[in-house]
Amino acid sequence: QVQLVESGGGLVQPGGSLRLSCAASGILFKLYSVAWYRQGPGKEREFVALITSSGTTNYADSVKGRFTISSDNTKNTVYLQMNTLKPEDTAVYYCKLTGATFSSWGQGTQVTVSS
Repeated sequence: QVQLVESGGGLVQPGGSLRLSCAASGILFKLYSVAWYRQGPGKEREFVALITSSGTTNYADSVKGRFTISSDNTKNTVYLQMNTLKPEDTAVYYCKLTGATFSSWGQGTQVTVSS
């Protein structure tokens, strides 16, 4: 059974940084694409960043140059380094693993950017 667990969220001031983690059990991350999504208050869930099994990355325009997605296959964990955070980055952040015939979501971690 695939289980994804996000962590690392919290309250941070504008301009600050956070690193989110998405740890997997029951599956090897390195064989799949893993993405981060977020859902802000009153908004639909939106794509943030993606890393493929080959290491290719892709980002939403709103986070390019500020966020970095990476993976540590030895820890079966994907990270999202978030720098220069803005109030509009406030959201619940989710990781999603996508395979050929299935997808799996984590439970989410709250990020609040506020002074």
